[in-house]
Amino acid sequence: MYMVLFVLHDIACCDEILNAWEEAGAQGITILPSTGMVRLRKSALREDRPLFPSLEALLQHEENLNRTFFTIVEDEALIDQLLDATQSVVGDLERANTGIFTVLPLYRVHGVRGMNAAQKNED
Repeated sequence: MYMVLFVLHDIACCDEILNAWEEAGAQGITILPSTGMVRLRKSALREDRPLFPSLEALLQHEENLNRTFFTIVEDEALIDQLLDATQSVVGDLERANTGIFTVLPLYRVHGVRGMNAAQKNED
């Protein structure tokens, strides 16, 4: 099993990514507001914001945040489908300001319906 994570730069594409992932076969997609160090530092340098803003302050300025999508999948075929679906919306991920797509192998997963409760990754 794998966890697929995608940090979307342009939040205007949020619904399109969600729909594309669902059509590709992803289930149980979670979306979180997120930000990176560069964006945080740029906003922290403004005189009207504190140098180290609180999480609450960040969430009040949600329009400046990325969106991070994640889901758990059972096989690499679905990973490829999610990557294709993602790039069909945002374009080539090697271009700047599109997003970051990454995959992590999972050793154990509990609480996800329809998947093995625990599975060793044999890789």
